[in-house]
Amino acid sequence: MERHIRIFDTTLRDGEQSPGVALSLDQKLEIAHALARLNVDIIEAGFPVSGPLEFEAVRRIATEVKGPIIAALARTHTLDIDQAAKALEKAEKPRIHVFTSASKIHLEYMLKKTEEEVLEMADQMVRYARRYVDDVEFSAQDVMRADWDFVKRLYEVAIEAGATTINIPDTTGYGTPGEYGALIRRIRDEVVRGRDVIISTHTHDDLGLAVANALAGVENGAGQVECTINGIGERAGNTSLEEVVMALYVRRDWYKAYTQINTREIYRVSRLVERYTGMPVPPNKAIVGDNAFAHESGIHQDGVLKHRATYEIMDAELIGRRPAVIVLGKHSGRAAFRKALEDLGYKDLSEEELKKLFARFKEIAEKKGPLSAEELQALVESEREPASHFFTLEHVQFFSGSGLLPTATVKVRTPEGERVATHTGDGPVDAVYKAIQEAIGLRPELELYRVEAITGSTEALGQVTVRLRLGELQAVGVGVSPDIIEASALAFLDAAGKLVSGRATRHPPSIAEVQRGV
Repeated sequence: MERHIRIFDTTLRDGEQSPGVALSLDQKLEIAHALARLNVDIIEAGFPVSGPLEFEAVRRIATEVKGPIIAALARTHTLDIDQAAKALEKAEKPRIHVFTSASKIHLEYMLKKTEEEVLEMADQMVRYARRYVDDVEFSAQDVMRADWDFVKRLYEVAIEAGATTINIPDTTGYGTPGEYGALIRRIRDEVVRGRDVIISTHTHDDLGLAVANALAGVENGAGQVECTINGIGERAGNTSLEEVVMALYVRRDWYKAYTQINTREIYRVSRLVERYTGMPVPPNKAIVGDNAFAHESGIHQDGVLKHRATYEIMDAELIGRRPAVIVLGKHSGRAAFRKALEDLGYKDLSEEELKKLFARFKEIAEKKGPLSAEELQALVESEREPASHFFTLEHVQFFSGSGLLPTATVKVRTPEGERVATHTGDGPVDAVYKAIQEAIGLRPELELYRVEAITGSTEALGQVTVRLRLGELQAVGVGVSPDIIEASALAFLDAAGKLVSGRATRHPPSIAEVQRGV
């Protein structure tokens, strides 16, 4: 008999703890709505006690996002649980996720408590959380390096206190599939013992085994998998949602399990998270990488042309990708443009959005020629992201070459009017950025600069992502253009506008940082 495996997405909590990532409230809400369309079972919206911005994000998601269970993280402290409950007040299906630690090294250096004290706190705080909600999840960090007898007692206490889901985190990515699967089986047989309690996996990728360990957990009785889009997270990251979901789908014959994920939304959500976090998806990344459905070897090409199943174990369309190239050029009309967007899944565009996108498409197509499906999708997503519009690039020009000092001139529309500035630099991008800084009167620190070609051709549309910091504020900006220098300028102004228009973010503290402040 096939079992339903719940997908617990923690992109907005554990995923956002990736170094250098700080999502704005608007971005978190958009990702949460995308996760709801993906049909995940649970969205872990954040860690409310860590700060007012994090609290507000959880509150807004709990209020506005319908369908999935909305979970909030809390340590075994009444203040954490109170804040989590308050943030979840408007949720249709709220869950409080209470966590502590299990390994001796965590107890000694992080919690500074004895095993008996941790057992007592777990008992009291799970009961305290049950006063607010019926759905309480309990986790004990670093279980793989903990003493089994203590782990068994800790989870027994949590279940007796009312935990409905017990999560078994391999917090440091230390375990192997054989070890982790055996641990899940032992917890199933010796702790849960047939009671109505769900066992959950939470595995990190420090040794590259996160997905394998999660699937070993499923094989041995786990009914929930905690994961993130693109596998982002602390250090080497978390279990990758798309890899677990598609492994269970393609190898349903082996795992005898299924998820309720709408797989056709996977690629779209992956690219959304990539863009907002500034964390690129490697080309060879399973399922969502650029090369995941690409064939270059002559033997492979010959096989695929004769029958796709010779080298492809799943269809690209299944995860929302298109194996064929959509060719749209400067001679294409609005009807063809609209149909291409609908084929890509953009069926809810207003006439005003369509008009704006079509104008931008024609402008780019005049410069570079036809756009592929991937380029068209990048164009739509970059134009639909709520931009600050605080600064507008009117003109950019630069001179560079052997024996020439790179020089750039920019014209920028600001709230005070048009500003023109000229500056030299170490290269054309450096010169453009210095000229922009002079024009807008702002000198943020450039923390990230990344250039991507949307496809592999020399005429490809370029996408530039930057991350700027100004004091404690940081913002990610994106620019798309066939001209990399123009895309670089657009990305810088996008991020700079967010820094001065109230759309920047402060990097939320990690669990460890909050723990140290207790």
